[in-house]
Amino acid sequence: MATNYAKRMSLLAGRIFVDAGRPIDSKSTKVLKIMQELPKPIKLKDYYPPLEEYSSILWKLRYLGLFRDEHADFREEMNRLRELRGKGKRRKGEGKRAALKHELLNLWLIISKEDEMIVLRILL
Repeated sequence: MATNYAKRMSLLAGRIFVDAGRPIDSKSTKVLKIMQELPKPIKLKDYYPPLEEYSSILWKLRYLGLFRDEHADFREEMNRLRELRGKGKRRKGEGKRAALKHELLNLWLIISKEDEMIVLRILL
């Protein structure tokens, strides 16, 4: 006959080392078997579809003429028509501030040339 201390120690050892000390019903044994198995590998790589790869492939195929994207064709045509009407995007250095800067620079050059001519006239 085992003492109470020995019974408690065996139950505690069973808990620590995952050994059931008491009889277990069928549901609990199933849970124990599932928990003792190695976890399934996590498949994060295939969780989302590779949309960036798809879009780059479709752009390359469109460039080669093997795929037709009607929406992209429509956008390009609209941008081309805007450019023809003069409504396209401005290039760098063609804005209002840059135009004002160029005007001031041209005025300064004209004034400096006139000053040089005046100085030359005085010297001659």
